[in-house]
Amino acid sequence: MRRRMRSRGRCGREKGWRRPIRGFLEPCLLLVLEQGESHGYDLAASLQPFGMGDVHPSLVYRTLRDMETAGLVASEWDTETTAGPARRVYEVTDSGRERLDEWVRDLGETDQVLHHFLEVARRTRAEAEEPETASGD
Repeated sequence: MRRRMRSRGRCGREKGWRRPIRGFLEPCLLLVLEQGESHGYDLAASLQPFGMGDVHPSLVYRTLRDMETAGLVASEWDTETTAGPARRVYEVTDSGRERLDEWVRDLGETDQVLHHFLEVARRTRAEAEEPETASGD
């Protein structure tokens, strides 16, 4: 018996699906933390403008732990400003700021490459859609 496949868009992706940018979580967290210390839940919520509003909080916390192990962020338990249980508050370190600088340079170069790619793709597709003109007129 054959199973029916759900309708998918191009390349086997479900319609409306957006491809997340690999490895983009780290620079986004560093950038948000550069603006001020924060706890994990607020950090997860702050990712929406970067196209990562659906990132699972467990991934955010795991990435923060890895970043802390690498010395990019530091954390401490906040027991004073919350009425409920203590929350871990994160801040960017000097090493994290240096890493963010690297990300900004790299992403700037990637931005140029992507803009060139899109410009060529749009131009090529526009030329392919132009009606053929009769030659010899």
